[in-house]
Amino acid sequence: MKGGNSKSDSRNSKLSVNKKPTKASKAAAKDPNKPKRPASAFFVFMEDFRQTYKKEHPSNKSVAAVGKAGGEKWKSLSDSEKAPYVAKADKRKVEYEKTMKAYNKKLEEGPKGDEESDDKSVSEVSEEEDADDRSDEEEDD
Repeated sequence: MKGGNSKSDSRNSKLSVNKKPTKASKAAAKDPNKPKRPASAFFVFMEDFRQTYKKEHPSNKSVAAVGKAGGEKWKSLSDSEKAPYVAKADKRKVEYEKTMKAYNKKLEEGPKGDEESDDKSVSEVSEEEDADDRSDEEEDD
């Protein structure tokens, strides 16, 4: 090739030009105290289905096989058979909404002394002990 770029060179240059922020950088901003979203009716169903499937197939260790079998079973269920799972999911959703309201209210109020907590780090405690030891030594002199 005379002076031409290979396909791999052009692909690499295209990839490096359009860099977007990754999910990892967005994940760092998540609050660990935020309540988790409730499970959908399907996932409530899968909680029960996994237990029964493992009893029927104890030698099967494949997560994909359990998921595939659960999906097929869910599709074959009628609306009346899905109703208890939908009801459980709705109940969890109501509880989640209550906890989210409390969480959001707590956020709006702002941190109450969180920045200056009563918990002292190890270095602060050792510095105070050192200061106490020094003052005791001065009193003895």
